[in-house]
Amino acid sequence: MTNPATTQNEADVRPGRKLIALDLDGTVIFEDDTFSPGVEDAVRRAVDEGHIVTIATGRSWEATSHILHGLAILPEYVVCSNGAAILSRDSTQQTGYARHTTETFDPAEVLTLLHEHLPGANYLVELADGTRLYTDYVEDWGLNRDDARHVEFEEMKRHEVARVVVVSPEHNHDDGRRDDVDFIQLVERIGLQHVSYAVGWSAWLDIAPKGVDKGTALEQVREWQGIAPQDVVVIGDGRNDIGMFQWAARNGGRAFVMANSPEEVIAAATDTTGSLQDGGVAQAIATVLDA
Repeated sequence: MTNPATTQNEADVRPGRKLIALDLDGTVIFEDDTFSPGVEDAVRRAVDEGHIVTIATGRSWEATSHILHGLAILPEYVVCSNGAAILSRDSTQQTGYARHTTETFDPAEVLTLLHEHLPGANYLVELADGTRLYTDYVEDWGLNRDDARHVEFEEMKRHEVARVVVVSPEHNHDDGRRDDVDFIQLVERIGLQHVSYAVGWSAWLDIAPKGVDKGTALEQVREWQGIAPQDVVVIGDGRNDIGMFQWAARNGGRAFVMANSPEEVIAAATDTTGSLQDGGVAQAIATVLDA
């Protein structure tokens, strides 16, 4: 962990002020990075009423910053890389943010094990400074930036990393199915140890340091911002959101899940909202603010 922050005392908690944390892909934005209907107005209303709206995403910061600025918000902290990276506001940086806290792990054992079972998969790792190393080009990874570099698979094992991403083309379905049961079962059989992981909508595997997820990062943000546990609101749609859903619900907050999410994700939430297409985030924020 780097650059620890000063934790605010409970006396600093501001009753009623919400911390609203939004997942991005499938929640706030479509595949082309356009916004879900009504989300910009809903976010603006929440901020104007004095609440904190931030992002909690599996994306790297480099793939997140433009979305944050597109929403026209400047929260003190932003959670990226499924909780392994927390960014804090810094006016000296081009994007307005700098890495505040980063959790890393040695990926060599995990990468070796995965490669034995998924030799044809595409691999990416994210280093502590945000640099990404990848074995094969994957369009969804947004690799057309200076922070990404093509490397041989063995080089990935030589670095401490904040995140490992695996995409297995042979397990992707061409019929539009989003819940890839075969891939989930394969990952379970592999038996990953000493890490946290979540399977995405397709044959996409996200791996973080053990015990790290969006919820663990948001708990730090909540304390630093002086938000009461019951005033936390999180909104998401994927398996990598389960940790923050459970965290919010356990502490009396609200966890909104988007319609059509996997069953296990819905089970972890406290509330269900509309789909991405129907403006589910805007609906959820309105529900909270009008309560």
